[in-house]
Amino acid sequence: MNEKMDIMLYLIMLVIPLLAQFYVMSNYNKYKKVEIKKRLSGFEVARKILDENGLEKIHVVETKGKLSDHYDPSRKVIRLSHEVFHGETISAASIAAHEVGHAIQDKEGYLYMRIRSLIFPIVKIGTQLSYIILVIGFLSEAMGLIQLGIGLVALGLIFQLVTLPVEFNASSRAKKELNKLSLIGDDEEVGVKSVLGAAAMTYVAGVLTSLIELVRLILIYGNRD
Repeated sequence: MNEKMDIMLYLIMLVIPLLAQFYVMSNYNKYKKVEIKKRLSGFEVARKILDENGLEKIHVVETKGKLSDHYDPSRKVIRLSHEVFHGETISAASIAAHEVGHAIQDKEGYLYMRIRSLIFPIVKIGTQLSYIILVIGFLSEAMGLIQLGIGLVALGLIFQLVTLPVEFNASSRAKKELNKLSLIGDDEEVGVKSVLGAAAMTYVAGVLTSLIELVRLILIYGNRD
């Protein structure tokens, strides 16, 4: 692979996540200014959906950071950032409902979520070691180490691919629950779709970035070989 192509691929890898992040923040900031008619906070939205789905034992707590919202399957806790926990907005309701979607997946044993949880410990260690192994491999020109490093990067990509249906399904469940429980009005549904759709794009961007990185490493390896 020539130097120009390497630089081009590297720049694309930088630009894709930035565009995705800009898209997410623009939609989130737009709809965090729009209050839902029910005047329910993100906490209240999450609590109502959880209770309706027989998940009364799952706690909803406030956590630090912006857009740090997530479901912790090991502790059965939904953690919502300050703006989402307290916000009575379309953004807050959408994100809270999305995290509850993960809790419902967990309860139902959603296949892709189970696969993701199963491979996560391996992927976490593998991705931490992958670039150390690659650097050592390229410096020492040890082709076996380079192949191992590329394989670990590919494993990370597989994890991200498995994550995609988990996130899209959670968003689909979120929209369904918000409508079923009449937590949003028909005119608020567009905003919910925008917020959840933008959030999903970050995962798509992650897959594309990892795919380009994998192709880039394979091309570099091909030249070395």
